[in-house]
Amino acid sequence: MVRLIDAGDGRKLAVETWGAPDGMPVFLLHGTPGSRSGPRPRDIVLHRLGVRLISYDRPGYGRSDRQPGRTVADAARDVETIATALGVERFGVVGRSGGGPHALACAARLRRRVVRVAALVSLAPGDADGLDWYGGMNDSNRREYRTTDDDVDFLAADLIDRAKQIQEDPDSLVRRLLPELERADRRVVEDVGLRRLLGQTYREAVRLGADGWIDDVLAFRRDWGFELPAIRVPVLLWHGAEDMFSPVGHTRWLAERIPGALLRVEPGLAHFGAVEILPRILAWIAEPAASRPEAAGLRTAADPGRAAASGLPAG
Repeated sequence: MVRLIDAGDGRKLAVETWGAPDGMPVFLLHGTPGSRSGPRPRDIVLHRLGVRLISYDRPGYGRSDRQPGRTVADAARDVETIATALGVERFGVVGRSGGGPHALACAARLRRRVVRVAALVSLAPGDADGLDWYGGMNDSNRREYRTTDDDVDFLAADLIDRAKQIQEDPDSLVRRLLPELERADRRVVEDVGLRRLLGQTYREAVRLGADGWIDDVLAFRRDWGFELPAIRVPVLLWHGAEDMFSPVGHTRWLAERIPGALLRVEPGLAHFGAVEILPRILAWIAEPAASRPEAAGLRTAADPGRAAASGLPAG
């Protein structure tokens, strides 16, 4: 059931929850484009993990009202608002792809309420010093982000047109991406059930147009609104080594700047591998120790043993 929550500034945020009602609350922040209905573990898996999964449409996506000019950091305020409305005091956050930067914003801004944060196949900031931002990136993403820098009006027109195509044919985005997919990603999206779910997710994302998509892309290339060294909660950074949508160099760059971040790079997986790895990520976030102050000791980057104990790759 979709719940509309007042954001406090006249906007409404569309929220859904799944899994164990009394489990560890974990926010799942969707990709770009995306919506609250994106890929997630089945309810029975969430119950087994002891997780109450919470997902919402970022402003301009799905049923959430647009927030013109929003920054990546603004997501932290929305997450906190939703948590308070749901009666949740402390919680974990996992962001996938375009949700990764927004998850890191929660880590930086909500340190008193966030227990652990995971960013999967995330981008680095657009002004990342010393990073070849476009290095290893596929052609379509490179064109999209370069257009953001050079011609915002053209970017908006292009995404509006693509949103209309998705509204008419939800599978059109996946088909458009297929020629650029690595073998690892092609294997994932060839699953019939997941392919159908991705189509439904994209259609819900652009149900009212391309506003959320446009605002995401603009926010990624502009100042995120927070500093990575300010993060003090345990953070796990995961990336498939073959990713060409957001190349692994982005996550390596983030790991060097987030104090004590756990870095896991998995060979043989790419961008959509973040869908397959999600149950293990949720298990890490929901570990009983995660709710205790001494869990901060898990932030040590050179500690693959602890991560492996939770079923995470030690890569």
